[in-house]
Amino acid sequence: MRSREACAWARHRMAAAIVCLIACADAADAQSRIRADLDTQRITVGDHLTMTVSVHHPVGSDVAWPDSLSLTPFEVLEARRSAPEVAGDSLRTVAQLTLTAFELGDLDIPAFEVGVVAPEATEEVLTTDFLAVQVVSVGVDESGDIRDIRGPLAISLSALRLALWLLAALALVGLAWLAWRRLRTRRSDEESAGPRAPPRPPHEIALEALARLEHSPLLGRGLVKEFHIEASDILRRYVEGRFGVGAPEMTTGEVLERLEWTEADSAFRDGLASMLQTCDVVKFAKVRPGADQASELLALGRRLVEASIPWRPVAERAGAVELVGTAPPAAV
Repeated sequence: MRSREACAWARHRMAAAIVCLIACADAADAQSRIRADLDTQRITVGDHLTMTVSVHHPVGSDVAWPDSLSLTPFEVLEARRSAPEVAGDSLRTVAQLTLTAFELGDLDIPAFEVGVVAPEATEEVLTTDFLAVQVVSVGVDESGDIRDIRGPLAISLSALRLALWLLAALALVGLAWLAWRRLRTRRSDEESAGPRAPPRPPHEIALEALARLEHSPLLGRGLVKEFHIEASDILRRYVEGRFGVGAPEMTTGEVLERLEWTEADSAFRDGLASMLQTCDVVKFAKVRPGADQASELLALGRRLVEASIPWRPVAERAGAVELVGTAPPAAV
């Protein structure tokens, strides 16, 4: 009876041990592991080598690769990661690193860490092994003599270079021909068009501009400042065309100072000063004169233009000379 119980107890312990071994084996299979391999362990300076990092991890987990790698004395030229693939009861994720080195000697690729994140948000950290690589020089001159400096290389006149020079010469000839043809066409157009009409006198342009301003809707819309700015510009352009003074780009004081060196008399200068200063006050001091004052301003501008029209002969009939212009400028 006791022997039977002993045998049953032994069988029970053996079954428990077998179950424990199977569980341990399954746990070992489910555990993640990492492996790093090199395609070569000997390179020359500046040459490339490929490091393959394989991570075996349980199904459902993800590999968290480092955002950046510092593998000094090696430089990482490129990093490529593959999608997980099934490898038995687990997954296999691979990354390939392209490395190079510019130091000589026996160098080590330092270890780095890779994380494996499980579905329950737990992370397992794996570490690669140190890998040794021998970096050798490109070549060694065993003669020991100092070589002479090489002379300049001769540039051969190849067919391609000759063709390029010919194309450049043809392009220059074509451009010169186009320029000559355009110039000839322009001259023929000018000859066929005949003489150009003489430019309009400045006083005609100014009087027309003042008339347009008088009938413009600026004052009716309350744009008093814009009205006075346009009136000032009209007289400034007239001064530029009549007396050769760059009034549009000058201040009122500069315009009056330059007019003292022209044929403009004191009456014209005083009237122009009154008009430009009135416009400046409206423009900069934000004064708003009424409609009557605006009309008086335009009347002053007309008197200034008409009083400064130059006398010039335009026709001679039966010995008489007809003059265009007004009497000699009087007080404005």
